[in-house]
Amino acid sequence: MKKTQLIFLMLLISMSNLGYAQLSDLARIDYTILPAGNSDVEYSRVRGLFNYPIKLKKEGTYLLVGLDYSNIKLDMSDNLSFDKEKISDFQTFDFNVAYTTPLKNDWRLGVRLTPGFSSNLTANDLSLEDVIISGDVVFIKDKKKDPSVEKPWRLIVGVSYSGNRGFPFPLPFISYYRKFEKKWSYNLGIPKTNLQYHISDKQRIKLYAEIDGFTANLQQGVLIDGSEVAESINMSLVLGGLQYEFHITDHIQFYARSSYIISSSVNFRDENRDNIRELDNTNELYLRTGLRLKI
Repeated sequence: MKKTQLIFLMLLISMSNLGYAQLSDLARIDYTILPAGNSDVEYSRVRGLFNYPIKLKKEGTYLLVGLDYSNIKLDMSDNLSFDKEKISDFQTFDFNVAYTTPLKNDWRLGVRLTPGFSSNLTANDLSLEDVIISGDVVFIKDKKKDPSVEKPWRLIVGVSYSGNRGFPFPLPFISYYRKFEKKWSYNLGIPKTNLQYHISDKQRIKLYAEIDGFTANLQQGVLIDGSEVAESINMSLVLGGLQYEFHITDHIQFYARSSYIISSSVNFRDENRDNIRELDNTNELYLRTGLRLKI
């Protein structure tokens, strides 16, 4: 299989739960690090989000409003020929507005719109170039907790777009979850596939695939190699790994994951979003841990 085909396949595998997770997470805080190893850059990220549900008049209908903030650090190699101080610290901030309501035949609609900004903020002021827009539309049929169903299942169909995901284009998805044995469940379809082992009611481990990354505006530009000016930076990762989850309560979950980086790129881009310089990004290890509060 060609590298481009593999990357596209892994993107599809990882995206199916994004819209649903964003709508179901009331709060989350996590820490991510990619050790530099032999590459030019070490990446770390602290992220926190909070969504507040507002019950509307229609039964089962909610409006969620919230904030999503990240501080991203890039520690660059000393042998690079540009101003590393301008690209060492990035801030991203999103305002979430989500709506979910039941439909006919046990379906549920979820819609999320997320305007925000992503920038190095060297000019100490925001501009239109810093603005990013993201959004999701999903349809969910969830039988995971229906006592009349012998083998719990969930179906999600929809589309997701994020200007700050590292892969800024819409991704359609279909995801089918089923718990087929007392301790085993899977998620199959287009695009997501994973396998989970339920150690107990409170613990599980999961084999998974995921994408990560970010895109940020470079205020005032950064001169690269003395000839070209970079106006933005883009980091894209395709991951596969193992995740451990522990449910502290019915709604609070601790998780820790270790991943192998299947594919990655870190590119400086000009004003037309064309790549002008790629950093050596041979990182192999990706680590993340955090807490989440779920509906």
